[in-house]
Amino acid sequence: MVTPTDDLSTDELFALTLQGDEEDPGAWRAIWQLHHRGGEDVFQRAAAWLQSSSPKERGRGANVLSQLEFRHRLPERVARFTDVLLPALAKEQDAAVLEAMAAALGHLGDPRSVPALLPLKDHPDAHVRFGVVMGLSQHRDAQALQALIQLSRDPDETVREWATFTLGSQAREVDTPELREALVDRLSEAHPKIRGEALLGLALRKDARALEPLRRVLEGGVVTTLDVEAAQALEDVSLLPLLLEHREGFDAEEADPEFLAVLFEAIQSLESLPR
Repeated sequence: MVTPTDDLSTDELFALTLQGDEEDPGAWRAIWQLHHRGGEDVFQRAAAWLQSSSPKERGRGANVLSQLEFRHRLPERVARFTDVLLPALAKEQDAAVLEAMAAALGHLGDPRSVPALLPLKDHPDAHVRFGVVMGLSQHRDAQALQALIQLSRDPDETVREWATFTLGSQAREVDTPELREALVDRLSEAHPKIRGEALLGLALRKDARALEPLRRVLEGGVVTTLDVEAAQALEDVSLLPLLLEHREGFDAEEADPEFLAVLFEAIQSLESLPR
């Protein structure tokens, strides 16, 4: 697919990354194009921006490095990108730039990022702590998991949600008592997505403590796709009647197609189990 930025020079694309606010769609199209273009020139420009006096340029440099050449990125390239990000992170003070750098390290997945990110888990700015969650999301060593457990109890709702998601679903291959307890702690959440991530994480590990809270959720008014996925993952056929009630009670015109697809798949899955 040809985009309006395909014919622009690297200089022009870098200039476009600075337009608007941090989430400006045009800026992110330019960043995406630089990710695809790759090459030494793009790397050198992004690395140089990490040393800029402009916080926005430093943040955009990290944004570009985060997924540069992601389609065919060799381990030595990941190491090289990390080599320029780590010293920049160590001296950075701007919260928005710290978030961008932490998230970039998360995309790169170099294990050297873990000790560099750990001191930021207690940063006073929630955006930085969110960046730490993103930065640690690929790592499964004990230090990274302990930090994510701490962040799953963070006072900021978004930080808690993504840390719980990382522990519950993304790190589903990890199963420790401490991780399970962290998920159990989130079952009392008022926020349905955080609670749903905790339920799904416990269900994926076949933890029986998910059953009764999940039953109460399915009997209540607000049910999310996460709750339905948890019912399927837990594989307890006693939940099937509740799922059937939701199927029978949906409005075909107003129902969310994604929710219905997940619901029908969960019903089919539980119906196939022995009773």
